[in-house]
Amino acid sequence: MLPHTCRVLRTQRETEDTWTLDLKPPANGSSSFEAGQFNMIYAFGVGEVPVSICGDPTREGPLEHTVRSVGAVTAAICASRPGDSLAVRGPFGSSWPLDAAEGRDLVVVAGGIGLAPLRPALLHALARRERHDRLVLLYGSRSPEQLLYTEELEAWRREDVEVGVTVDSATGEWRGDVGVVTGLIDEAELDPGCTTSFLCGPEVMMRFAIQALRDRGVAPHDIYLSVERNMKCAITHCGRCVFGPTYVCREGPVVRYSDMEPWLAIREL
Repeated sequence: MLPHTCRVLRTQRETEDTWTLDLKPPANGSSSFEAGQFNMIYAFGVGEVPVSICGDPTREGPLEHTVRSVGAVTAAICASRPGDSLAVRGPFGSSWPLDAAEGRDLVVVAGGIGLAPLRPALLHALARRERHDRLVLLYGSRSPEQLLYTEELEAWRREDVEVGVTVDSATGEWRGDVGVVTGLIDEAELDPGCTTSFLCGPEVMMRFAIQALRDRGVAPHDIYLSVERNMKCAITHCGRCVFGPTYVCREGPVVRYSDMEPWLAIREL
């Protein structure tokens, strides 16, 4: 429960309401984490929220978090500037099972800011590119202005990642795909027998994306998703993140779809 004070090293504006912050690891802490884990970030005098770690898990460096301003705490975090201090607890939670994807096609499906928790998995897979057959990223956003990591998307294309991007509505000079991310799944070349898929995004998007993958023949036990719930303590004491029989802060946020399928089928759970 004890947080460590971290200094903000750099901020990068990703979209109108979303920022990526680099935090200096505490002197008595570490920047190591596993892809898919999260930290609890505290804005002094405002409050604390869970935020996925979005950096590269294969190398030491600043703690990277991409945060969307949607409330008082996240607004305070996004308003931080280099030299400011935030408090950090973590890392917590489960991670993307990258070992299970070795020797197989890894298909990553992201919606909106859901690309942030998946970014470490992509960076990890790229650092060990020879261990995967195909790397596929299918990414959907509401508009071109809401896309994250646009320069990296182009860089990943050059690094042997098959990148598909779609938006709900085209604006400006957008000339890419228009439509929901399930359309990219329907059009993708998939070998369901050797596909492992990671998903993160709005829950409704993940429900339809899972169904699209199932329709293509991908087995439920080969699909993993990041479940977002209201985590407050991150150590199973408060019970706010309970989802069916699962404490999301401990068994999650990354879970196997076949384990969660009965609970995801219950509306409003």
